[in-house]
Amino acid sequence: MRHRSEAWRRIAGASFDVCIIGGGATGSGCALDARLRGLSTVLIEAQDFASGTSSRSTKLIHGGIRYLQEAVNDLDPGQYRVVKRALAERRIMLDNARFLAHPMQFLVPCYSRWEVFYYGAGTKIYDRIAGRHNFFPSRFLPATDAIARWPRLQGGGLRGAIAYADGQFDDARYAVALVQTFAEAGGEAVNHARLVGFERDDLRSADRRPGHEGTYHRPGAGFRQCDRARFGPDP
Repeated sequence: MRHRSEAWRRIAGASFDVCIIGGGATGSGCALDARLRGLSTVLIEAQDFASGTSSRSTKLIHGGIRYLQEAVNDLDPGQYRVVKRALAERRIMLDNARFLAHPMQFLVPCYSRWEVFYYGAGTKIYDRIAGRHNFFPSRFLPATDAIARWPRLQGGGLRGAIAYADGQFDDARYAVALVQTFAEAGGEAVNHARLVGFERDDLRSADRRPGHEGTYHRPGAGFRQCDRARFGPDP
């Protein structure tokens, strides 16, 4: 990535097809997607990249096993499609950055035969939906094995546990990697650049560092497709 002073110099007075406001996971992903489609793109972030929600997530890469439960209980095909797509994306995230993401085994404790059947069947369906994208198959663990892996698990009445696969990742580093990839693809990215206003075709962003003047950017036609930007404590 370019030094901030270089990024400001290149952005000032320039025109862009797309301007992305917010350098978190969603913003950086959208910026990279736009740039790879051949659109000149600028990404601005008021704080540091991935310093907000994108660094405070659960750190999990999951297909949404809870949504699968809702899909079955409510006979909701929309929830099923969410799970199927998420499981495919889970594999893509792992394959794209194995140094930032890895499979992880989760345990579901079961205190009745019904729970063993219910959760066992549910995770097998989860495996089946994942198909070739699955990390490893779910399986039943006896109570002794479950407690050996989870020593603080309540042992009274424990029938066993269902072990199934999902993933874990470093959310902040993953988002920053997206910004770096975006910059390497020819996009312009600058942090600590707070949006202070824009008109129909002009965006005004101020450098938040003390002693630096605000800078005007010209995203061109990109803002013609936006209804408006809302400022204040309730964006």
